Amino acid sequence: MNMKDMKSIGARLTSGPRGKPNESLIDPDAIRALAELLKETGLTEIEIEHNGARLRVSNQSGGSVTAAAPPPAAPSAASVAAAAEAAKPKGPHPGGVPSPMVGTVYASPEPGAPPFIKVGQSVKEGDTLFVVEAMKTMNPILASRSGMVTEICVTDAQPVEFGQILVIIS
Repeated sequence: MNMKDMKSIGARLTSGPRGKPNESLIDPDAIRALAELLKETGLTEIEIEHNGARLRVSNQSGGSVTAAAPPPAAPSAASVAAAAEAAKPKGPHPGGVPSPMVGTVYASPEPGAPPFIKVGQSVKEGDTLFVVEAMKTMNPILASRSGMVTEICVTDAQPVEFGQILVIIS
């Protein structure tokens, strides 16, 4: 099928079957021609638009050509979990401590030393949580408030971006 044939299908789409105006906008012959093109080319979907009218034909995995969506499936445990994840509030966590710069985060003052913080540990405002190395300078990241470390969101020696949440203090 060449480009001239595609234009012909587009014209039939907008003028009705066999070029008769004021008839149905969907020409069954145009759909058949697109379905045949799917078979010839091995494509899985074709969408054509002409003068504001659009026709989409897709080949589902079973090899049949369809224009209707499959019936909805019963929700699985994974989809329920995904819906619960999507229902969480958007935006930064209120207890999140963001990185003030781009660099590499270190969890301890030097290699082999114990980390500054652990999950479940209480911290006071001003305590050192991490060190971020940026341009060969070690910058301490301090707790902006007192509370308990509920989640550490980075690993030692990991690159971090500006604004990336490093730890959550509740």
